Amino acid sequence: MATKPSAPSLPLEGIRVMDVTHIVAGPFCSMILADMGAEVIKIERPGIGERGRSNGPFIDGEDGARVSARYLGLNRNKKSVALDLRDPRCKAAFERMVKESDILLDNWGPGALRRLGLGYDILKELNPALIYTSLTGYGDPDGPAPGPYSDWPANNPCVQGMGGWMTVTGEPGGGPQMVGDNIGDSVPGVWAALGTMMALESRHRTGEGAFVDMAMYDCMATHMTSTMPFYQATGMVSGRERNNMLSAQLALKANDGYVVLAGAGGPEKWKVLWRFMDREDLIEDDRYLGIGVSGDFYMNNFVPELEAWTSVRAKAEVASQLTEIGYSMGIVQDQADLDQCPHLEARGMFINGGNNLGGMFRTVNTPIKISGAAETPNIQPPFLGANNEEILCSIGGVSQEDLELMQSDGVI
Repeated sequence: MATKPSAPSLPLEGIRVMDVTHIVAGPFCSMILADMGAEVIKIERPGIGERGRSNGPFIDGEDGARVSARYLGLNRNKKSVALDLRDPRCKAAFERMVKESDILLDNWGPGALRRLGLGYDILKELNPALIYTSLTGYGDPDGPAPGPYSDWPANNPCVQGMGGWMTVTGEPGGGPQMVGDNIGDSVPGVWAALGTMMALESRHRTGEGAFVDMAMYDCMATHMTSTMPFYQATGMVSGRERNNMLSAQLALKANDGYVVLAGAGGPEKWKVLWRFMDREDLIEDDRYLGIGVSGDFYMNNFVPELEAWTSVRAKAEVASQLTEIGYSMGIVQDQADLDQCPHLEARGMFINGGNNLGGMFRTVNTPIKISGAAETPNIQPPFLGANNEEILCSIGGVSQEDLELMQSDGVI
């Protein structure tokens, strides 16, 4: 007899996460887990909430209320419990919640929970199966691999600079420049989610929890996937010099913006391109076939010849036509372009959720697509302490009477 197929589900359904994180890196990590079905419980400061709530830009409501757009973009599908962990009653409730949880995420800073008597050494005694993921700037000072910077605080600009990114970004001869968005937070957030999942898989085999020590600095250094191997092989430091075609410039002008040309390949591929552009005369010069060409020659000769063709055409036309002859092409897009991109729309990469003010907020969806899985939930980010009663009076072990007293004392 055929068995009835089970209803679609998400990979992390049944997994409970204590989310003791703030701003970007930690919430980005916990959002990945929440999008995949985990029950994520944010632990926030009473009356204030996590620091991301106070980071602009803000959306203003008609009644004077306001909400952080950054907070909305990072905290869907989560619950919120307000707890002053300095209060013994809150600390006891937190410990009871840990006993009933699978994962704890912490990016409050090196040793912050430990100073409250809630470090991994204490919590693993309460729950030996707990996965405790610590996300700090330079690694946990009491973790398995402390370094000389482990006590330092850090944020996106710090780890972009330390990780080498500012030396390879920008114009030749310019000063250090950040990559324009928060990759120093979001990249570590992804790695923290991955490390947490690796530890969870290990627990499935051993039954034992683990301490996952994630450093933002390590993550950013790991992503120097071209310049670090180049240095290790040659001993030469890569900067912003136009010392070869690949580092010189790949963006070309169109009549309505820019396109990105990649995948040039060898001489035969350049011949195809020049013939397509009706410039067979250039084939006679090996330099226009990429043989022995410098970055300066590319900038001063290749680019003008290429742009003589691209600059009189629309960027979509350029990208489409050059893709057809075998080139990897892209269109340089800004945020407005992304928001209206038909390809991203077709792939469900934007969702419209509540903005906590009675309106809607459009945000970027998870890129994870799993066949046979349920649709990613779309629950608006929680108000501060929205789930106090639900969580504290269940897994927190707090009575209704004590809950009301804690509320009147301002500790939740």
